[in-house]
Amino acid sequence: MTTEEMETWRAVNRLLAHLPPALGSQLQCDAGLSHLEYYVLKGLSEQPDRTLRMSTLAALAHSELSRLSHLMRRLEERGLVRREPDRSDRRFTNAILTDAGLEHLTQAAPRHIALVRKLVFDVLDEDEQLALRNAAQKIVTGLKNGSC
Repeated sequence: MTTEEMETWRAVNRLLAHLPPALGSQLQCDAGLSHLEYYVLKGLSEQPDRTLRMSTLAALAHSELSRLSHLMRRLEERGLVRREPDRSDRRFTNAILTDAGLEHLTQAAPRHIALVRKLVFDVLDEDEQLALRNAAQKIVTGLKNGSC
């Protein structure tokens, strides 16, 4: 790697090491949610009838189905979600965001969004935001194309 590439790579690693814990800490303190729990609730809130098949939700959350099942159990115990067989194909299970879950998410979102804005958007001008978005999209596209 060139010196510039190494500096960029180190900066990316620092970002990956520091941003998720900062966001997760805020969510845990303010809402009693992990970063993944928040994004599962958010993903469900954006679906018709706040419902999604567990397998689809696992892909959306970038989580293994077994890990998502444990997470859903914890959220069910808190009354934030429920699971039920898919009426169109009983081989599948649907995850459903409850009214209590939507209310919890609605209360958690403003402070989370404010922190994202403070940590990411407030420190970047519009051109830098566009460059970051484009770079991230290119990297993710490359990851989807596989390796090894």
